[in-house]
This record gives sequence, C-alpha cells and structure tokens, in this order.
Amino acid sequence: MALTITLAQSLKEIDAASWDRCARGTPDEKGETDNPFLRHAFLLALEESQSAVAETGWGGAHLLMHNDKNELMGAVPAYLKSHSRGEYVFDHAWADAYRRIGGNYYPKLQVSVPFTPVTGPRLLVAPSDHQLELKFELAKALKSVATKTGASSVHATFVTEDDLTVFSENAYLERLDQQFHWLNDSYESFDDFLASLSSRKRKSIRRERRDALSAGISMEWITGSDLKEHHWDSFFEFYIDTGSRKWGSPYLTREFFSMIGESMANKIVLIMAKRAGRYIAGAINFIGSKTLYGRNWGAIEHHPFLHFETCYYQAMDFAIAHKLTSVEAGAQGEHKLARGYRPVIMRSAHFLRDPGLHEAVANYLEEERAYVERLGGVLTEHLPFRKHSQFNNADQNSQRDDDDDL
Repeated sequence: MALTITLAQSLKEIDAASWDRCARGTPDEKGETDNPFLRHAFLLALEESQSAVAETGWGGAHLLMHNDKNELMGAVPAYLKSHSRGEYVFDHAWADAYRRIGGNYYPKLQVSVPFTPVTGPRLLVAPSDHQLELKFELAKALKSVATKTGASSVHATFVTEDDLTVFSENAYLERLDQQFHWLNDSYESFDDFLASLSSRKRKSIRRERRDALSAGISMEWITGSDLKEHHWDSFFEFYIDTGSRKWGSPYLTREFFSMIGESMANKIVLIMAKRAGRYIAGAINFIGSKTLYGRNWGAIEHHPFLHFETCYYQAMDFAIAHKLTSVEAGAQGEHKLARGYRPVIMRSAHFLRDPGLHEAVANYLEEERAYVERLGGVLTEHLPFRKHSQFNNADQNSQRDDDDDL
C-alpha cells in the first residue's frame, strides 16, 4: 500500500467523515468506540472558538495518512506547543533542565486532545486488515515531523495500551500516572452500588447526598435538544469563576460551549444545581458508547458536599440509568477513592530528540513508574467496598486493567 503523510494546520482542511472514520476505527481497551473528544466536531470547536490555536500556544500540526486512492487511512491529533499548559502530564522540569544546558524545549510536538485528560486512541486508523502497520507508520512519522519542524520532542499523552505498545517499539519512553474511575458493576440503582460498600462508607455517602441538597437545592440533567444558550450562559459563569481561581486564565471560550452544544448536543449532559429559581452550580459531562466523561465544573454558591453531588454521585446515577459501564471524573483527586472511584493507571509516550535529555528522562521515568505502581497498590487496599466485594478480593493489577477539571 502506497502511503503519503501530510500535515494539516487546521481541522477545516480535513474531511469530517474521513477523520471520524479513523477515530471510530480504533476502539480502546474498554471497547469504547465513540470517544467524543476525538470527534472532528469537538476538535474543530476548540480551534474555531479560539480556545486551541497558535495564538494560545496550540498550533495545529495534525498528521494525515492517505493511500494511493487519496483515502484517509490514518490521522493523529497533534499540536506544536509553545508551552506546557493544559496537558495534565507535567514536563516543566524537563523543559527547565534542557534550558539550563542551552537547549530550546519549545516548540514541542504534542499528541493529545487539548485540555482533556482522557485516555483514547492517538494513532487513529481506518478499519482495515493493516491497522497495526498503519499505526507504526504514524508513530515513526511523528518523529520525522518533529525533526522537520524543529520540535525538541514528541509527547503522546493519555494513550491506550495498544498505542503505547506501538510507541514503545518505536523508541518512545513510557510514563505512568494515575486517575480515579468508577465502575458500574451492572447496578440497577444507586442503592445497589451503596450495598456493595462497607456500612460506614455507605452511611457517609447517604449523609453527604442529603446535606448537599439540604438548602433547597434540586438537580437537573440537561442533554440533547433541551440544551439552550441560557444553560451555557449559566455554566460558563461557573466555569470562569472556578477556572480563574485554579489556573488564573480559563482555557475555553464562551463560543466553544455554543459550538459543541450545536454539533454534539446528544453527546453532552449538563448536570446543573438550582436553588431559589436560579442555577448555582454545574458540571459538563460527555457521553461515550460505554463511558461518561466528567470534565469541568463550577459554582457561584458554595454548599457542603455540593461538588461531590454534582460531579460524582449524579454522574454515577446517570451512568446507571443509561447502562454506561464507567465514569471518568477527570484528573487527580484521591478524595474520589472514598466515594467508590478506583485507582487506574494512565499512560503516555515521549520521544526527546536530544540523546542526553532522552536518557536522563528515561532514568527519571523508571523511578517514577515504580512509585506510581506502588501507590496504586496502597490506594487499592483502601477501597471502600465490603471485604467480600469483588473489588477488594480481585488481583490489584486486574482491577486497574478493568477499568479544569472535576
């Protein structure tokens, strides 16, 4: 098969149906076949809303692989970055070390979905009998692009296990991190989930849910055609308030939310809290074929446990009601452990063109991987499930494999 690799600076240069065919042709290890963040519509909204563009440090450098019939056979969402913000896999120390020895770490080539710490395929290939070979070609091509563009390095973050294997065989370094995800064990109701917990944890969660709504607060799920501009107005107010305090400068523009509300409404659920006739808090969630992805949240009134109710418990209720198998509630947060979310390993792949820097980072990552794996084991021992629960009896590694920002 004769293949041609090109770069596209804008999603507007790429046929949406062809891109989505590649994105859906590469399910992750959980069988997720419709990761909403890899949709052409989502990535285009980031660009057209001026949220992720060269002016904000995200210059489009998307790899495209065509066959001799000019059919898109593979693609990679990639950006030439002038900073390391909005990635959730931190390499600031690497950049500083390289600067100290006279190197230029930026630009770097970032393979990711901007502002989105969600695992998914990064080497997107169309359905064929040669998917593995096509992935290898894309992984190799990324290193060539880094050389041609003067990028110091290639960083593929939140990759699937399958993609990591391909990257590793192309001399990329493996990095591990950790998140906390909730697994729906075929629960028919939230009470079924509570029944799997120890008595103390069960009572604690019931008390938190009761206290969260005690000030006359009600909750709404808003999705599909019910999503209106006034909902986005309210949510953006929450997002700006929280983002300004956490990051100083929120990443997403108001236009972004209108755009995804127009193009992806059936893949979004806003979970909104209302008191005294107005919305006071909310969380945006994206709906995959198997997973509910919690992303951003904010509030203009602060009530005990309202964050947990809006972001975690309501998301679990929604997943149970819609037969989704898991909830991913964003990066970080060991407090999720006590609420039934389990430690899960996140993976990324890194190639640094300078041999000395590559070797130094390799040595650091070897120690970091050991720490992350040990920490996962320790945290797994503190899961809130009853002692006879499958989650407390299962092998630790199997638990992992089964499986801003909230």
